[in-house]
Amino acid sequence: MKELKTSEFKKEIADFKGLAVVDFWAAWCGPCHMLSPVILEVAKEFEKDVNIKFFKVNVDLEGDLAITYMVQSIPTVKFFKDGKVVDEFVGVVGKEKIKSIIEKYASKCFNICGIGTW
Repeated sequence: MKELKTSEFKKEIADFKGLAVVDFWAAWCGPCHMLSPVILEVAKEFEKDVNIKFFKVNVDLEGDLAITYMVQSIPTVKFFKDGKVVDEFVGVVGKEKIKSIIEKYASKCFNICGIGTW
């Protein structure tokens, strides 16, 4: 999963026509380390879908992004559809919760074409 820098945000998220899942985290955050393998597992399940991307943002290194998107606690995961935040959660959640949010906002083709594992 790509570590996103502030300078890359516009190209990778704001201009992206699709669903982007962004994990705001920090190296010192215990719950972030608990959530990370869950998100990686979900990302692997969706790696063939070009309309869904997964990123990480280190809030200590990219504080401007954390401020812009009002990240007050970590881990925070935000879901961007066509460059706009459409959903989010704070804290550690299970794989099924993350997949259900993705399913809610994924493109119609994703569901119709039978890509993925619901």
